[in-house]
Amino acid sequence: MDDHSGPRVVSPALLDIGGDWLPVTTGESGAFVFRSADAGRYAKCVPVADAADLAAERDRIVWLSAQAVPGPAVVDWCDNYAGACLVTSAVHGVPADQVSAEDLQGSWDRIADAVRRLHEVPVSQCPFHRGLDTMVTLARDVVARDAVNPQFLPVEQQQTPPTDLLARLTKQVPQRRDQEASDAVVCHGDLCLPNIMLDPQTLDVSGFIDLGRLGQADRYADLALLLANARETWADEEQSQAADVAFAEKYGIALDHERLRFYLHLDPLTWG
Repeated sequence: MDDHSGPRVVSPALLDIGGDWLPVTTGESGAFVFRSADAGRYAKCVPVADAADLAAERDRIVWLSAQAVPGPAVVDWCDNYAGACLVTSAVHGVPADQVSAEDLQGSWDRIADAVRRLHEVPVSQCPFHRGLDTMVTLARDVVARDAVNPQFLPVEQQQTPPTDLLARLTKQVPQRRDQEASDAVVCHGDLCLPNIMLDPQTLDVSGFIDLGRLGQADRYADLALLLANARETWADEEQSQAADVAFAEKYGIALDHERLRFYLHLDPLTWG
């Protein structure tokens, strides 16, 4: 009798996706990711329990690729008793977290332009929602399951019970909900440097990847993650603050630092 409970590693071969594939060991999503031997495609494979989420990511990629925003294209899709596998085209370049501080600074204005163009996609045409209420509901579930990863939290919060952290944030929800209602955009949803690909020669943005959380949301959900994550590349706090100012000027916004802090503290509670 066949065991259809699924193997430990869900692979493209098991899911009838042809070709030669090499495992990719980076990434924190829990999915199994493979790169084609010619480096032209990526396969993301998940067990049955996560197939619906992967299908939702597939639909987001298809939609965004029709909006003149650079990113991957869907090449193939398969689902069966073992799970699901999404094959996408590779986006040329290197992740922005893998370049030097000098090169990141050289691409910073172009990143700001690319993020602004993403946020300028007509939000009324976006069928996906990843707004504040959705994220708070997700955070409540993660916290209730005691599934928050302390390493995702700011250092100063790592010894604080997640229930207390969430309680502090929920007090702000009515205010943040009003802000989102008047300032929702099409957000990437996980806008950190590894998900921004740069052409290593020109430092232009060649595309956004990892689009599973894309949807309508407050623009600050993206800006908070991007600016905070970039601090890991900048040489010091002075350069970090200068980069924030430069980004805001190029993007065209006066940064609300309390709003940045809210979304920066909410995001780690939604992974688990």
